[in-house]
Amino acid sequence: MLTDTDRRFLRIAYDEAREGFEEGGCPIGSVLARGETLVSRGRNQRVQGGDPIAHGEMDALRKAGRQKTYRDTTLYTSLSPCMMCAGTIVQFGIPRVVVGENATFGGNEDFLRARGVEVIVADDPDCIALMTRFITEKPELWAEDIAED
Repeated sequence: MLTDTDRRFLRIAYDEAREGFEEGGCPIGSVLARGETLVSRGRNQRVQGGDPIAHGEMDALRKAGRQKTYRDTTLYTSLSPCMMCAGTIVQFGIPRVVVGENATFGGNEDFLRARGVEVIVADDPDCIALMTRFITEKPELWAEDIAED
């Protein structure tokens, strides 16, 4: 169940995704929060930075800098995490992930849940609409982002 705090941070992740889309990149945004406190925010930077692993979640984690622990954080992401990002979530011990949507890309919710991560899928209509637009307008870039030929 989404809390008001979840909705606030998910909106920031969506705003990051929208900004990435406007920059010509893949519209995936992410936020790392500790309770009600924003730790960092980021967006997919693969196109903008020419970095193949600069997914939204990775950008937010990079911007968070070193943390003594992640066990008291929540990661918010506009789109369900890919396996690379899901593995990082598990590696860092992030206990909770709020996903904007998984209708356009079914990520790795089962992988995360099997490793004890609480996963909440918001089915956010704005996140769905933005990704649907991106996939329709830039199918080649989307295929590149998810490593499909």
